[in-house]
Amino acid sequence: MSESSSLDCSVLVLNRFFMAIRVIDVRRAMTLLYRGCAEVITIEDDQYTNYDFENWCELSELKALEKQPGEDYIKTPTRELQVPRIVRLVMYDRIPKSTVRFNRKTLFARDGYRCQYCAQTRPMSQLSLDHVVPRSQGGRTTWENVVCSCTTCNSRKGGRTPTQAGMKLLTEPVRPNANPGITVTLKDPRYRSWKTFLPSMGAAS
Repeated sequence: MSESSSLDCSVLVLNRFFMAIRVIDVRRAMTLLYRGCAEVITIEDDQYTNYDFENWCELSELKALEKQPGEDYIKTPTRELQVPRIVRLVMYDRIPKSTVRFNRKTLFARDGYRCQYCAQTRPMSQLSLDHVVPRSQGGRTTWENVVCSCTTCNSRKGGRTPTQAGMKLLTEPVRPNANPGITVTLKDPRYRSWKTFLPSMGAAS
């Protein structure tokens, strides 16, 4: 994997009680580690092992000599660092909120990046948000009234309801109970360690 792709990796964040609270990118994770706000958590032989920034740098240098499949690395001017999969905030104990933030990324993830009218999976650049009941007819921007749509189907439907446009939804839109972006990420074998901290998702994936 290229360095650019490695920087696009996701990192699971735990609070100090080892509860998952959010997902961040590698840049943010490395900043937290460097500032001493977080530590890397790995699972080795069913045991948690924690590393501060300096210890993680030393371990990365050793592991970089014989890289294993599924490991990602980023290069700095002086060293090569392995991308952590999980970090733990050392002074943060807030309980995570159960609500899922509504935005384009989470909605596309909920619908599997698949148009809810033609069933085709498309890249994000070819997808848009569609109000099932159009705003011009009083429709609201909520989980229950917005779906992922390809630009072609969105244009065809226009300012009409699916019934008025002679179109049919694949599934009824609902509010997700957990962050759908995390569920999608769990399908990637590189993030299997996340399942330890997301047991309900792990069982479902």
